[in-house]
Amino acid sequence: MRNMGPMGSMRTVTVVGASLAGLYAARELRARGFDGRLVVVGDEPHRPYDRPPLSKDFLTGRSDEDRLALGDPEENAGLDAEWLLGVRARGLDARGRRVLLDDGRAVSCDGVVVATGASARRLPGPGRGPAGVHTLRTLDDARALRAELTAGPRRVVVVGGGFIGAETASSCAVLGHDVTVVEAARLPLIPQLGPEMAALCAALHRRGGVGLITGTGVAALRGTAAVTGVELTDGRLLPADVVIVGIGATPDTGWLTGSALALADGVLCDDGCVTALPQVVAVGDVARVGGTRAEHWTSATEQPRVAVHNLLAGHTARTVRPLPYFWSDQYGARIQFAGRRLDTDTVRIAEGATAGGAPDEGGFLALYEREGRTTAVLSVDRPRSFTRVRRELARAATVQDGTANAKEPALPREGEPAVP
Repeated sequence: MRNMGPMGSMRTVTVVGASLAGLYAARELRARGFDGRLVVVGDEPHRPYDRPPLSKDFLTGRSDEDRLALGDPEENAGLDAEWLLGVRARGLDARGRRVLLDDGRAVSCDGVVVATGASARRLPGPGRGPAGVHTLRTLDDARALRAELTAGPRRVVVVGGGFIGAETASSCAVLGHDVTVVEAARLPLIPQLGPEMAALCAALHRRGGVGLITGTGVAALRGTAAVTGVELTDGRLLPADVVIVGIGATPDTGWLTGSALALADGVLCDDGCVTALPQVVAVGDVARVGGTRAEHWTSATEQPRVAVHNLLAGHTARTVRPLPYFWSDQYGARIQFAGRRLDTDTVRIAEGATAGGAPDEGGFLALYEREGRTTAVLSVDRPRSFTRVRRELARAATVQDGTANAKEPALPREGEPAVP
């Protein structure tokens, strides 16, 4: 149990990161009775917004920016927080208990919640490359990409077949563009789903009229002022007017270098989101909790409850080990996954199989199994059956973990997606 100091000694708490996880941490602080100074630092100029719709409804124009906002003005006013937006944290002075900002200011505080999230990875090479090359992580990214995609037909190459890549490719196809996805692995989503189910989900690209090239990477981008093509490592050249890079994200920990926090693919925390420094916790995409960093919506909303409780308690009083869960909408299909699968697990279609045993085009439910018990569940357009199995897995995980403070996870809200 790490001793961090009691709630009564905290007069100021700074949340670094105006993200989903940062907002939930701020809400939790107030909900738990913290009535001191609450400062929220965000490197973007925007109040917290929902990122998952950026690759779907916002990109296709079915949703505007107002619908992305997390919380209404009345709720935000009720937080009574100081919002320092459009400014980046550049350092953490643990000895002086200060968060240092890149505009020269410093925020003195008694507690810190690190919620700086992650940044989109870019292709190797100098700068951002020629015009027409995009990542999709922030609202400004989505604005720029939507402006290009609504200006007329484009030849689009999406680099990376993960959830962001697949969702963006789907949206581009809906807008009528000629789309090709390039995935370096032999199939997209093998680490998450395993080869058998990854193959079934890869078929969604073909169903949506999108080309899928696997087993090869990007050697170079063609074009000087504007991109004209993508050269692959196997020698092929794909013409392109727009290139979207969706090859994962890197946790934003650079500002913590030299702070004495342990950093390794994120901020290292115990199972209670507590770091090695007193009065500092970490949540969301930047946090590696109990050895795992999970870039999912549910992690960003569940971790702050435990992290704030421990921050105010002054020690690791609670732990969090939620059942992994993600959600994705692609080509009109809804994909949901929950559980902890191993490569050695077997998998079978439990619902939605044809007479020959193949999955039905209308959707299916697949169960991953190990030693006679279900370890994970995957569904495509089977939300009710998925919810039932997910509940069963959550109950079993609670019993197996033996954690008295573990709770069955809340069911997903309508439209809750994966958070890459």
